[in-house]
Amino acid sequence: MTVPTEQEQTRTPLYGPEFTDTPERVYERLRAHGDLAPVELAPGVPATLVLGYDAALEILRDPDRFPRCSEVWEAEVGPDCPVLPMLAARPNALFTNGPVHARFRSAIVDSLARVHPAALRQYVEEAADGLLDAFAGDGEADLIAQYTRPLPLLVFGELFGCPRDIADRLERGMTGMIEGVDPGASLAMLIEAATELVASKREKAGADVPSWMLRHPAGLDEEEVMNQVGLLLASGTEPANSLIANGVRLLLSDDRFFGDLSGGSLPVEDALDEILWTDPPISNYGPTFPRQDVNFHGYRLPAHQPVIISYTAANTDPSRSTENRTGNRAHLAFAGGPHTCPAKNHARLIASVAIEKLLDRLPDMELAVPVDELEWRPGAFHRALATLPVRFPPAP
Repeated sequence: MTVPTEQEQTRTPLYGPEFTDTPERVYERLRAHGDLAPVELAPGVPATLVLGYDAALEILRDPDRFPRCSEVWEAEVGPDCPVLPMLAARPNALFTNGPVHARFRSAIVDSLARVHPAALRQYVEEAADGLLDAFAGDGEADLIAQYTRPLPLLVFGELFGCPRDIADRLERGMTGMIEGVDPGASLAMLIEAATELVASKREKAGADVPSWMLRHPAGLDEEEVMNQVGLLLASGTEPANSLIANGVRLLLSDDRFFGDLSGGSLPVEDALDEILWTDPPISNYGPTFPRQDVNFHGYRLPAHQPVIISYTAANTDPSRSTENRTGNRAHLAFAGGPHTCPAKNHARLIASVAIEKLLDRLPDMELAVPVDELEWRPGAFHRALATLPVRFPPAP
């Protein structure tokens, strides 16, 4: 039997109102194709989306067959492709393979290991208190604009010895890339800000992650450190914003958690487990590009074409789903294999402390609109709220 290529099948767009508002419906229809399905990341940009948990894990663990970059694909789509800034190869730990990847990753892992959890917790608590002081007396707030988005910027600013203006540019650059809003200019903003930060650390080192990477035995030069710093700052701030916001949304809208909350318990860790399984902040990513045609799980994947892991669909694969996700960390929200997120423990600590501080200061907070009226930001790669309006009794 001839295995159909992905191009011979109808493609489902990972953009437009339906995917933005109810992506779970799109994933459910795509499962009719099996573990993999043909999609469009943007108009005219084909890809294969991996929906099955086992298939996703197999790809993530096999960088030899599924490497992280393709100059052939980049040349085919050209510089104006709207998703190119999210998928184009760069000299960082996300887009490299083999010994080069191991060298970059070692500098990242060892530098992050020097961040003590107690210090990180203190950074989050101080940032949270400062932000909450600004609106706790108002009785209402948009938590995205006033809390969940600025908080990771403040925390990463401390971790990276990063001035606020540079952190702002890094966050805006990453947001623009994810949403496909002027992606070329967004990438340029990201690179410029990271370059400026690393240059300042070369001139005057400090007790911070960029300075530690510059002095790491792996011997990264300034440009290589810039690329790792850009990766960490950009991939740390925007997803952390969504992880905090999605966790708060769940706690305030789901009876399983809200009942415990009103009874005096703070089931924050349980809510984060649920979010990371069912609604992770990065929903589709982990781009790989087979070097040659590959027959995989009943599909023939064409060489040099993007294969994207749907972390959300894989986590909710009916063959692997479970009702009790509390304490279960086998999800793929932080990817898997050699490219597993090196900062996953940091990200979880930031989110849990941020939510705990918010609920501690504003225990009677509630959503200001019905949960099904919350607005989601468009984009093939993330699951992010546009706003999160809440109300609460004004607090000192």
